[in-house]
Amino acid sequence: MVHLFYLAPMDNRTIADNFSLLSKLMDIHGENSFKAKSFGSAAFTIEKLPLPLDGMPLDDMKKLKGIGESLLKNIQELLLSGRLPLLDNYIEITPPGILEMMKIKGLGPKKIATIWKELEIESLGELLYACNENRLTLLKGFGEKTQDSVRENIGFYMANRERFLYAQVETFALDLEKQLRQLFSPATVSLTGHFRRQETIIDEVELVIALPIDLLEETLVSMKAFSLVTRTEALLILHHEEKVKVKIYSATEDSFTTTLFHTTASPAFLNDFHAAGGNAAGPFHTEEAIFEKAGIAYLHPALREGLGEVGKAKGLEAWPELIQPGDIKGIIHAHSTWSDGRYDLEQMAVAAAQQGFEYLVISDHSRTAVYANGLSIERIQAQHAQIQELNQRLAPFRIFKSIESDILGDGSLDYPNEVLASFDLVIASVHANLKMTEDKAMARLIKAIENPYTTILGHLTGRLLLSRNGYPVDHDKIIDACRANNVVIELNAHPRRLDMDWRYIAKALDKGCLISIDPDAHSIEGFADIRYGVLAAQKGGLTKQYNLSSFSAVALEAYLKG
Repeated sequence: MVHLFYLAPMDNRTIADNFSLLSKLMDIHGENSFKAKSFGSAAFTIEKLPLPLDGMPLDDMKKLKGIGESLLKNIQELLLSGRLPLLDNYIEITPPGILEMMKIKGLGPKKIATIWKELEIESLGELLYACNENRLTLLKGFGEKTQDSVRENIGFYMANRERFLYAQVETFALDLEKQLRQLFSPATVSLTGHFRRQETIIDEVELVIALPIDLLEETLVSMKAFSLVTRTEALLILHHEEKVKVKIYSATEDSFTTTLFHTTASPAFLNDFHAAGGNAAGPFHTEEAIFEKAGIAYLHPALREGLGEVGKAKGLEAWPELIQPGDIKGIIHAHSTWSDGRYDLEQMAVAAAQQGFEYLVISDHSRTAVYANGLSIERIQAQHAQIQELNQRLAPFRIFKSIESDILGDGSLDYPNEVLASFDLVIASVHANLKMTEDKAMARLIKAIENPYTTILGHLTGRLLLSRNGYPVDHDKIIDACRANNVVIELNAHPRRLDMDWRYIAKALDKGCLISIDPDAHSIEGFADIRYGVLAAQKGGLTKQYNLSSFSAVALEAYLKG
């Protein structure tokens, strides 16, 4: 691996940067602190030198204060070859995410080392997720203020990258649509493309506007927020100061609906639509009319991906009604201060009741999750006593006793059977040793699914979007195993997880599996993530009948007893 610094000329600053990076990496890896400090001191000395090292006679270099014989050899190596083998070695053994972590203000080498070694976190996305789960406050030297500062600084850093989670770009997209509607009134304006299809990751925000391209260009380029990237006869590509790429499609009022239809759908969907006899040449006043003329049931924008939706909708009078946020009746999968949540159990329950939910399934972490203050057997008994008292006081609102049990390395769950039997339901999830082959991951998951106490398989692949790929699994075999063992598959609604992936929901439904849209909430504010789970579930065609968290409290109790 060649570090970025090697690409720059070997001036004093570049040499100093290399030594500074080496010093920090040695600290992160727990190497001899004296050696690490010597490289750090050398970096400071070199950066302040009045004359360039490149071209300086060796005898003059030897006279420099603070530059010993060993450092002198390293300097000469950099000047001659542009490389520093010792630094190469440390970069090679350091995960890229750890290198990126070093760019976050307030995170020094010691703190990064603690995060990496104690929480096994290797990317910024994982670190942000840990901040939202209050994991950093459990580490020595990390208080709530430090955690909040890290979270804020990661957010600032990520805002300067140009790929976004749907949740990160949602407010920007909706505000931009509103702003352009006001600016160009009475012309028709609509969001389109990936955002309208509710994709989990958004690279660009796209809109259709019923105005000539010249007028759009003149108006938008004159605005301080936009800079022009390129233009065609019917398309403007702009860069917004919020670091978001914006595409504007020009249309007329007569062609608006057709343009909206074409720019919303994926190319694969359009191919299927045309192969099925569909024709959106228009003019049409509504998208419903386009589908009606083709003899295809109207498909919600989220369903226009080209994964067989057209074939299923051909000849149907109407597509089954997709699940809506209001269909969620209870909070399944939430954490309290019993483990790593921000609020205590009563606060979580009262907030859920005030928001109109019928129940809360409290699923704190199990004992192996020491990093998350997992529950010992004795603490489980104490929590269950509190749940019983709260259920009497908060009735008819109901708290169900649950646990998010770690799936251990051999696929077993975290407690003896008699303890697992004390819960109303068990969510089984992998949290540690994520670097697995598919064979290892499958053996581990299948054994957990076959455990008679597993009710829900949590965040199926362990992925964190834009941060960590999930471990490899055979989704078909997982779905078959869940169906055979009456295990529900979670759609973890945290916008950084959205796991299981929506692309496999239709397969699960075809096999008769239940899905459960769960917020994995570590705070009251986390309840709102349910909405992102619903948006992802709509892409998979989920209806409320096949979603466990849409069951009423009475229906859920009956299901669990059955």
